[in-house]
Amino acid sequence: MSLDLSPSPQLSARFSPDATGELIVDGVPETFAAESTERLREAVLGRVGEIAASAGRPVRLTVSDEEGDWLLAIQPDGSIGDEEALSVAQGPDLAPVSSRLATTREIPTTDPAATDSGTTDATATEPATREAPARESFLYVERPRPDRAKQGFRGALARAGMPLSPSAAELRERAELDAVSRHWAGPRTIAIVNGKGGANKTPTTALLSAVFARNGGSGVLAWDNNETRGTLGWRTEKDDHDATVQSLLPATDELMSAGARTADIGHFVHHQNADKYDVLRSNPTMLATEQRISSEDFDRLHTVATKFYRLVIIDSGNDESAERWLRMIDHTDQLVIATTALGEHAEAGALLLEALLQRDAHSARLAREAVVIVSQSERTGPAADVRRVARGFEPLARRAVTIPFDPEMHGGRLSFESLAARTQRAWLHGAAAVAEGL
Repeated sequence: MSLDLSPSPQLSARFSPDATGELIVDGVPETFAAESTERLREAVLGRVGEIAASAGRPVRLTVSDEEGDWLLAIQPDGSIGDEEALSVAQGPDLAPVSSRLATTREIPTTDPAATDSGTTDATATEPATREAPARESFLYVERPRPDRAKQGFRGALARAGMPLSPSAAELRERAELDAVSRHWAGPRTIAIVNGKGGANKTPTTALLSAVFARNGGSGVLAWDNNETRGTLGWRTEKDDHDATVQSLLPATDELMSAGARTADIGHFVHHQNADKYDVLRSNPTMLATEQRISSEDFDRLHTVATKFYRLVIIDSGNDESAERWLRMIDHTDQLVIATTALGEHAEAGALLLEALLQRDAHSARLAREAVVIVSQSERTGPAADVRRVARGFEPLARRAVTIPFDPEMHGGRLSFESLAARTQRAWLHGAAAVAEGL
């Protein structure tokens, strides 16, 4: 596409997350679309390089995307950089682009008071013995490294040599990754609760487990504590055995013995190869009356779980009056209310928090420090409903986090890798909120 360029062409580019963009050259828009944001960036920067070649000098490009706005210098050969050439070519009144992009570095200067005093201690008496002069250790020397963007458009340009710092969004994501990667001193137990069925407890259990295990390493157990057709086992990978909670219960004494080995727990749990956590299944084929678990049974199971795992995430089931449910609350360190935007799910979660406030001091603390995860369960459901429910929980709980609709969460095996990028990011945000309470 040829254009009659002005002596100093005005160029600006806007990029959208859906790999579409627009380049405006002296007020004339050109639209771009590509199969990925990486290809889109290449196409737009290639076009700007053509314009710079036509102009015979570097040109300035203003870039806008979800990470912010900044200036770039594009050379006639399509390369990015050499901002000095840009300021020389376009006049001394323009500051180099690098002054707007690079993080400034302070250069230490000599203290004038120390050099201008004009005094020395040449006449001082030398001691008979001298101490060794102070020096820095050669070991564990921290070398400061410039922090460069790694994601999005800024990350692509940083890899090309532009000294771009991370965006605020990237810094937040890094902080949340650090939070979910921590290993605490001693095991922690997280309970995923809501007395209403279908409130997204099982996906919340599985996907929080995946975030913690994929980032913090092994030692994460997802435990189905449901005696009324718990489906965590149906929605996760199965090992080459059929073990459930009922299989583990008779083996608790042996597993707590001094001779028990770490790998012995593998006879009773089902490892998730991609998502790195283990699942302790319930038996959905048995009647609830055939798989009752008493408070004492739960204590034995929990003792085994916290011996072999650093983080235990429990899918609670729906019967808030069951012994195993109440005993779970007694062992919980962080409570998570799982809900959708449906009124009956949200109301059941709110009523549960209010009831726990009245139960005892431990339960009241869990309720006040709870994290609420509100999932958009229907593709056609407005996102505003999800945000409205989250805001409604703010007076009741410590944090409320929203999860966008994702078809991969509805039916079939749950896999973190299969989720859309924005859904993965939302689950990371939710897991980081949970980690704050651990």
